[in-house]
Amino acid sequence: MFKNKIVIVTGGANGIGKCITEEFREAGATVCVIDKAPGDHFVGDIAEKTVLESFVKEVIENYGRVDVLVNNALPLMCGIDECSYEKFEYALAVGVTAPFYLTKLFAPFFAEGASVINISSSRDRMSQPQTESYTAAKGGIAALTHALAVSLSGKVRVNSVSPGWIDTTGSEFTGPDATQQPAGRVRNPLDIANMVLFLASDKAGFITGENICIDGGMTKLMVYHGDHGWRLEE
Repeated sequence: MFKNKIVIVTGGANGIGKCITEEFREAGATVCVIDKAPGDHFVGDIAEKTVLESFVKEVIENYGRVDVLVNNALPLMCGIDECSYEKFEYALAVGVTAPFYLTKLFAPFFAEGASVINISSSRDRMSQPQTESYTAAKGGIAALTHALAVSLSGKVRVNSVSPGWIDTTGSEFTGPDATQQPAGRVRNPLDIANMVLFLASDKAGFITGENICIDGGMTKLMVYHGDHGWRLEE
């Protein structure tokens, strides 16, 4: 499906990003990864403007175009009690500014039928305590998605995926961890990668500006103290 396509994945060395990278490669794509982790890819911190510019320069010099951009890199999670100005700013740089700037830099080089997929989170609509930096970044990229979709209309489709709890360790979850999920299990990276590849494909050619939540139904589950065994311990 993606033979001879050029795909960019940020944060593609581990976790969900690694799975997305592997699935695109298995489908025939050439995948360019940028990640802070050492490895056989472009190594750099996407919070830095010069790193983004160097990465884009290398990709265009080598391939001349981009078919798919997946903005996946993980922002820092830090709460209001401990998060400094600098940490909050860094989270937004990774989670919002870098996806915006990469899309802007690649804009002249997107191929016909190109697609941008941003990885948001179900935290763009719900929160746990002490998660402000991460939640703000994920809410920002969800909003950035529909703004870019409108600005790039007719040229590039832009969508986002909002994962819920995704296990990246390969663990087996039973009991309440699994049964609390309306889908009956904890999700894994392939659940997200499958949607990313669908959104990047011609099968999703009429979908743009959307934020698709993949959380096993958890954001639809109403929770009240004392209801079906749910209890709040104060």
